[in-house]
Amino acid sequence: MRWPLGRPTTVRTRIVALALAPAVALMALWGFAMVSVTAELRALIRVQGVYDDFGTPVDTAVGQIQIERRMSAAYLGGGTDAASAGELLGQQRRTDRVVDAMRLAIRDGDRDRLTARQRQALDAMVTATGRLDGLRRRVLTRRIGWDQAVQQYSALVTPAFDVQSTLTALQAGQLARETQTVFELVRVREFVSREDALVTGARAAGTTLTARQYGALTQAVEDRRVFQETYVPDLPSDSRALFEDFQRGDLYRSLTRGEDALLRAGAGGASRAVAAGDWRSTIDRIVKRYRDLCTEAGDNSAARGRAFAYHELTKAAVAGGAGLIAVALSLGLAVRGARRISRRLEALRDAADVLTTRQLPDVMRRLGAGEEVDAAAEAPPLPAGAVRDDEIGQVARSFNTARLAAVEAAVKQATLRRGLFAVLLNIARRNQALVHRQLKLVDTLERRTEDPDILRELFRIDHLTTRMRRHAESLIILSGAAPGRRWRRPVPVAQVVASAVGEIEDYTRVVVPPMPKAAIAADAVADVVHLIAELLENATVFSPPHTQVTLRTGHAEGGFVLEIDDRGLGLDADARAEARRTLTDPDAFDPTRHDRLGLYVVGRLAARHGIDVSLRDSPYGGTTAVVLLPEPVLADAEPPARAERHGRRRDTVPAPPEERAEARPLPARKRTAPAPDDTPPALPARTRGTRPAAPAAPAPAPALPTRTRQASIAPRLRDEPRPPGDTPRREIDADEMRAIFGAFQRGLDQGRKGLPTRPDAPDETVTTTHADEGTDTDDAR
Repeated sequence: MRWPLGRPTTVRTRIVALALAPAVALMALWGFAMVSVTAELRALIRVQGVYDDFGTPVDTAVGQIQIERRMSAAYLGGGTDAASAGELLGQQRRTDRVVDAMRLAIRDGDRDRLTARQRQALDAMVTATGRLDGLRRRVLTRRIGWDQAVQQYSALVTPAFDVQSTLTALQAGQLARETQTVFELVRVREFVSREDALVTGARAAGTTLTARQYGALTQAVEDRRVFQETYVPDLPSDSRALFEDFQRGDLYRSLTRGEDALLRAGAGGASRAVAAGDWRSTIDRIVKRYRDLCTEAGDNSAARGRAFAYHELTKAAVAGGAGLIAVALSLGLAVRGARRISRRLEALRDAADVLTTRQLPDVMRRLGAGEEVDAAAEAPPLPAGAVRDDEIGQVARSFNTARLAAVEAAVKQATLRRGLFAVLLNIARRNQALVHRQLKLVDTLERRTEDPDILRELFRIDHLTTRMRRHAESLIILSGAAPGRRWRRPVPVAQVVASAVGEIEDYTRVVVPPMPKAAIAADAVADVVHLIAELLENATVFSPPHTQVTLRTGHAEGGFVLEIDDRGLGLDADARAEARRTLTDPDAFDPTRHDRLGLYVVGRLAARHGIDVSLRDSPYGGTTAVVLLPEPVLADAEPPARAERHGRRRDTVPAPPEERAEARPLPARKRTAPAPDDTPPALPARTRGTRPAAPAAPAPAPALPTRTRQASIAPRLRDEPRPPGDTPRREIDADEMRAIFGAFQRGLDQGRKGLPTRPDAPDETVTTTHADEGTDTDDAR
C-alpha cells in the first residue's frame, strides 16, 4: 500500500482516504461543540422546561397545603365553631383543585425527560398527597390533636423539597449551585408557615404548650434563621441584595421580634406571647414576601441561564459553520472517489440481480421441462473491465465462480431429482403390480370360500389392498407419471363415488346421497376416483371419529359438482391459503411438506383434467371441498332401460319414504336385486339360514355379479326383513357395515375382472359392465 505517499490502489485504502478527512474534521469541530455547548446548555434547557412542567404545579400545591395546615390547627385548637369549619372546608376544596392539577401534570407530562430519581420523587409526592383525605377526616371529626395535625401536614409537604432538589440536579457549575441555593431558601417559607400553624393552634387551644409542642415551635424558628443565614450569602449579588434589603426592613424586624417573644415566653406563655392581630398581619406579609423574593431570585437565575444559553449557541453556530465547510470539502472528495467505486459495485449488483431474477429461474424452468442445459454457456464470466486486481475485482472473480457453481448445482440437482423420481416411479410400479396380484389372489380366495367369517376377513384384506393400490398410485402421480388403470367406456357417477368411498379407511362415516344421472368419461374415471378418494380421506382423518362426512352432488353450469363436508376444526385463514396454493400450483411439489401429499395429488389430478377444486368453511364447522367436474370430463349416462330392452330386467327393492328422502351412509343403502327368472345364476345367491343351492348345470358367472341382501353376512349378523311401513330399521354395528360394504365393493371389483356372460344371452344383449372398463396397463418392470 503506497498511500499516503502515492495514490491508493486498493478499495480499503480508498475508503480510508475518503472517510478520514470528514471524520477528522467532524470529530474535531463537533467534539469541541459538544464539550463546550451541550454539557451546560442541555442541562439548563432541561431544568427550565422540566421545572415549568413539574416543579411549578408542585410548588403551587405546597402553598395551598400550608394554608390548610394553619386553618386545621386553628379548627382543632378552638371550639366547635361553624364558621371556622366552613372556612376549612372551603380551603380544602381549593387545595383539592391544585393537587388534582399537580397529579395531572405528573401523570400526563413528558416523563421521558425525567431521570429515574426524578420520577421517584414525583411519585412520592403524589403518594403523600393521597393521604390528605384520611387526615382531613380525622381533623373534621376531631380525632387528632392540633399539634399532630401540624406534624402530619408537614410530612405531606416534605417530599416537595426532594422534588425541587432533584429537578435542579441536572445543572452543572455555578448556575446549578445558584439555582440550588434559591430552592433551599424556599424552605424558609415553609418554616415560617410551620411557625404560623403552631402559634395559631396554641392560641386557639389557649392552654400551656407541652414540651413536644414547644420543641416543634422552637425548632421551626431556629431552622428558619439557620437556613436564611446560611444560603443568603451564597446568592448572586443581585439576588442577595434583594434578601439583604428585606432583612433590613421593618417587616423582617417584626418577624424576629415576634419569634424572640415566643422563645422568651416558654411553653407556658407561648400561646399569649404575641398579639393575634399583629402576628397574623406580619406572617401573611412575610410569607408573601418570601414567595416574591424566591420568585425574583429564580427569574434572575433564569435570565442568566438564557444569556449563557445564547452565548453557547453563538459558539455552537460558529463551530457548526466551520464544520459545515469542512464537511463540504470532505464530501466533495468522497463523492469523487465514491462514484468510481459505485459504478463497479453497481455492475456487480446488476449481474447478481440478473442471476437471481432471470438466469437461475430460467435454468430451473428448462431443467424442470427436461431440457439439457450447458452450465458454462448459461453462466458466462463478467467482462474483463470489471475484473481487476483490487478487492472489487476479486469479488467479481468470486462472483463468476459462484454463478457457475450455482448453475452447475442446479443442473446436478435436477438430474438427481429426475433420477430419484425415476427410482420412486419404478418402486411404485412394482408395488402396484404386487397389489394387483394380491387383489387377484384375494378374489380367488373369496370365490372358493363359503364361510362368512372368512369372507369378512377377506373383505377387510381386500379393502386394505385397495387402499394400498391408491397409495401406490399417489406415488406414481407425484413422480410425474399416470396410473396404469384404464376404462374403455364411461362409468356412472354413482359407481365412481362408490369406488372412491371404498378406497378410504373410514368409509362407514361417509354419507352418500342418491346420485343424479351422470357419467364420467372413460379416460378420466381412474383420476376422478383417486381425486375424490383423497378428499374423502382428508375429511375423515381431520374430523372426529364419531362424526360423519357428508357428500352432496348436483349439476351446475359448466359441469357437475361434488361437495364434501367434514365436521372437524376447520382451517384458519393462513392454512386455507396455503392449501389453495397447493391445489392451484401442484408442480411446486415440496417433499418436506409430507402433511400435504394428498393435496398435491389432488392438485395434479385436477390440473390434468381441468377440474376445479376449492375449499371453504363448512356449515358443520369444518371444511367443505367443492369439486367442479367440467364438461370434457363428463359423458352421457347409459340409458337405464337398456338391459330391459335386451331381455334382462332388474327390480328395485322399495325403500320407506323416509329412507328415500334422507341421505344415509353408503353401506346401509338398499341394493338392487335381480328379478327371478328361469336361468340359474352363475354365482348362487345365498338366503338367510340355508346353504347356497348348487346350480342346475355348470354355467359361467354373469357380467356384473349380484348378491341378495345379507346373503354374505354371518347368520348371527342377519336381521329379519321389515315391510316398508314398519318401525325404523335397527342400528347396524361397525363390523356388519364393513362386511356389507366389502361385499358391495367386491361385486364391483369382480365386475372389473371381466367375468363371462350367460351362455343363453346373445352377445349384443350383454349389459355394459366394468368388465369393459377395468383394464390395467401398468408395467412394473
